Amino acid sequence: MSGALAGRTAVITGSGRKGGLGEAIALRLAAEGANIVLSDVGTSRDAATPDAMVGLSTEMDGIAAAIAATGVKVSTRACDVRIRAEVQALADHAVATHGSLDIWINNAGIGYIVKPLLDVSEEEWNAVIGVNLTGAFYGVQAAAQRMVKQARGGRIVNIASQAAKSGFPNMQAYTSSKHGLVGLVRSAATELGEHGITVNNVCPNHVTTGLGAWQNAYFAERQGKTVEQYVTDMAARIPMGRPGLPQDTANAVAFLCSDEAAYITAESLNVSGGEEPH
Repeated sequence: MSGALAGRTAVITGSGRKGGLGEAIALRLAAEGANIVLSDVGTSRDAATPDAMVGLSTEMDGIAAAIAATGVKVSTRACDVRIRAEVQALADHAVATHGSLDIWINNAGIGYIVKPLLDVSEEEWNAVIGVNLTGAFYGVQAAAQRMVKQARGGRIVNIASQAAKSGFPNMQAYTSSKHGLVGLVRSAATELGEHGITVNNVCPNHVTTGLGAWQNAYFAERQGKTVEQYVTDMAARIPMGRPGLPQDTANAVAFLCSDEAAYITAESLNVSGGEEPH
């Protein structure tokens, strides 16, 4: 697939954190020759988006510099995906800066509001649904509007989760939002297929990014385990014997964005080492 995406422009939301899935996806698509638009919230907007858990503009600029060094064109734009006007402006930025919008990756997500069901506040529920599901809808809509106008097809991929297929304790809003993405791609794909636009989910199991490390510590403490024991137990239940890596997800995204996947749409592809079988 080397150079398979040359001349195409890819927007990746939630791509402003070093070591995160968004960075891995951006680097992978850049390796295939795509122009890259990095986007993240840039700075804390409210209690649900603390600086420690979001991609800051300075960090995003560092990722952009590394991608630019590979020889592809890259730009950045801060965007809170909960705000439709900002998502629309992000799509406009891609077209104005790079000449087209061909690939849209909905990667932005909140996975750090984790607590027992009885303790979840209205604000916390709304924040998770707002970013993970409503934000993804805004992205699908904004991308599709421009792809239809361009009349040359396109690729839309949501980064869902194993939680799009199975339930998990202390993650009610997250699981609900990711299940919602399954319905979103199934519906969007039926409308956009006639325009040559595919819409799919990638569903990774646990990936130890910065957020993943925080989740490991949280669940290890709740289960009375060390982090090392928690990770060992996690790996033991995965047929491939290890948790996911950012590159595993990035490889799946690159495939779904390629011409080889032109006839694949409305799917929710597991990337879980066999842990999630349906």
